[in-house]
Amino acid sequence: MTDTIDIPGYKAGTWVIDPTHSEVSFSIRHLMISKVRGTFDLFEGTLVTGENPLDSSVTAHAKVESINTNEPNRDGHLRTGDFFEAEKYPTIDFVSTAVRQEKGDFKVDGNLTIKGVTKPVTFDFDFGGFSQDPYGNYKAGATATTVINREDFGLNYNAALETGGVLLGEKVTITIELQAALQA
Repeated sequence: MTDTIDIPGYKAGTWVIDPTHSEVSFSIRHLMISKVRGTFDLFEGTLVTGENPLDSSVTAHAKVESINTNEPNRDGHLRTGDFFEAEKYPTIDFVSTAVRQEKGDFKVDGNLTIKGVTKPVTFDFDFGGFSQDPYGNYKAGATATTVINREDFGLNYNAALETGGVLLGEKVTITIELQAALQA
């Protein structure tokens, strides 16, 4: 039997991610010396919270065409078959399979699909809390983070550097800063 977790302000229901107060971002090692960061500017997600928070679920989608690294040429290259192949695989999708608590921290397990490849991932879920906005909307906030190996998803492009090493690292950190509104 699963113990019920008490979170002050928690409400069961359907929550929709507010894209104007949320962000889907990533970072990857570049030239072996620094990190390149980017975002997916178009995304959506729904959280369905159960009476017990551990009975909750998440579905989310990011549009590949909306990738933004603040460098238009790189963004265009990322949309090609060398990377995401945006025309054939227009979204990156996440569907949760479990919410659990481990040593007091929340984890959201699920299936991440990139470029037609689905792999299990676990997001560390840092819950921010609840609040009501000036318009009467009940909101929840959180940060979710995971690290994936991009090559596991068929994102294999790379180039050897004259100085040794490669252009891109294998590990990609995905961070979701989310604010979601409880639906009436």
